[in-house]
Amino acid sequence: MSGPAAVKGAGGDWTSPLFGCFDDIGTCIITWFVPCVTIGQNAEASGVASCVGGAVLSLIPIVNLICMVKIRGAIREKYNIEGSPIKDCLLICFCGLCTITQEARELKVRSAGGAMPRI
Repeated sequence: MSGPAAVKGAGGDWTSPLFGCFDDIGTCIITWFVPCVTIGQNAEASGVASCVGGAVLSLIPIVNLICMVKIRGAIREKYNIEGSPIKDCLLICFCGLCTITQEARELKVRSAGGAMPRI
């Protein structure tokens, strides 16, 4: 399910697919070259840490994995999206940049009320 109906529903699934990175090319490019920026933005938008704090934590090995799992978990909890910390950890380990951009798209869509804002 995608679009506004997914946003207004009781949760369940992400509004965009994991491999939909090119749906928001701006975020995709920023995440590819400086992932700490997008991680910091996601951390602040999800309430896990400040933007700078999230960005700095993303640069410390092992701590970055814990931070990213917490961010993804906070987004899932906030929007009642199905998943688990184990699944989050596996996705982050094997598709890290994809998960970061998916989270950023989710936060943009949810804050815009269901429409993906144009950059």
